[in-house]
Amino acid sequence: MTSLFEILMLILGAARLLIFAHFIMSWLLSFNVLNPRQQFVQQVWVGLSRLLEPIYRPIRSVLPPMGGLDLAPLVALLAIYALEIILRNNVGLFV
Repeated sequence: MTSLFEILMLILGAARLLIFAHFIMSWLLSFNVLNPRQQFVQQVWVGLSRLLEPIYRPIRSVLPPMGGLDLAPLVALLAIYALEIILRNNVGLFV
């Protein structure tokens, strides 16, 4: 059962990494550091957006409009950290 705990922690870590990559890439695109017309940049952006949209969509439906500021990644990261804390505090259930 310890392996189940490790797998869950790995999935949460990968989700956290993808959210950070999406967040940083959105800033690089908005400040024109990355060219959105380059095929590779466009493919990475679309891929990350498609992966993370099922996580962001329910959060965005609950959050009020913030005038162009998207807080869904922040809320998703907080939820991931909360899940990690819950899992670590209940690791005895996996043994």
